[in-house]
Amino acid sequence: MQSLPTVTDFVRTAEARFAELPDFPYAPHYTVVGGLRIAHIDEGPRDAPVVLLMHGEPAWSFLYRKMIPVLLQAGFRVVAPDLVGFGRSDKPTRAADYSYLNHVRWMGAWMAAQDLQHITLFCQDWGSLIGLRLAAEAPQRFDRIVLANGGLPTGAMPVPRAFKIWRAFARYSPWFPIGRIVRAGCVDGLTPPEVAAYDAPFPTRRHRLGARLFPTFVPTTPDDPERARNEAAWAVFERWEKPFLTLFSNRDPVTRGGHRVWHQRVPGAQGQPHAVTRGAGHFLQEDRGPEVAQAIVAFIRATPVAPVKVPVSPSPAGP
Repeated sequence: MQSLPTVTDFVRTAEARFAELPDFPYAPHYTVVGGLRIAHIDEGPRDAPVVLLMHGEPAWSFLYRKMIPVLLQAGFRVVAPDLVGFGRSDKPTRAADYSYLNHVRWMGAWMAAQDLQHITLFCQDWGSLIGLRLAAEAPQRFDRIVLANGGLPTGAMPVPRAFKIWRAFARYSPWFPIGRIVRAGCVDGLTPPEVAAYDAPFPTRRHRLGARLFPTFVPTTPDDPERARNEAAWAVFERWEKPFLTLFSNRDPVTRGGHRVWHQRVPGAQGQPHAVTRGAGHFLQEDRGPEVAQAIVAFIRATPVAPVKVPVSPSPAGP
């Protein structure tokens, strides 16, 4: 992992903003990384298999409130961080501090600080652009990967028109209503309290800077600064023998069909029970959260990890 940037100019969302979150009673934990406080929730037995839930843009860990109870009921430990600039995590106020690479560095340092092992990664949207890089750079920490509505772009393929429209909106629109944006990415919509919960971390323009910038960091051209690092990550996945599952949804205009390349290029994806989540939009965690969580539970139970064989030193010779 590359050296960690240190940030001194940031804002922190007041805890009072999170006082009325529907169906999300989980207490935050905090880790300081590069001068920034990164929040995460950590529920379930400490010694249970870890399910790491990585959110995307412009959401935060609240996105997983419909999945967490199912995973806990199955006996797993659930860890869900808020990316820097989102949720309860600190939010740099200088655009220069935000980049794809910096987010990989921050979250890699956060993961190492938690010393997470035997991870089953579930990642979507930017949670996949960052989470897949974490797995490629520290594969020994990961047992399985579940990818949904995301990917690892290198800038070599055409960009969907829907993404171009979204990127232009994020860059130029005078208003950026985050809760309503998330609602637009859901087939089933959101209630007013849920919209308010997505708005909670972002009370001012300074708090929303990261959410505004993220679409511009997606590699879309061959000269993107992260192309080489993403291609290196792809080289890891082309040798990835561990279980790899895709759960893309059928009503996401940006990533629909993106599962096919993973089936073709990742050895660990062969023979897995891949599924297309019907009736779900970009945020399938909202539209079909319990169903997606049940698929993760079944996947983990169907792919047990072989015990690690520790070499035994010869016993000392007797007298």
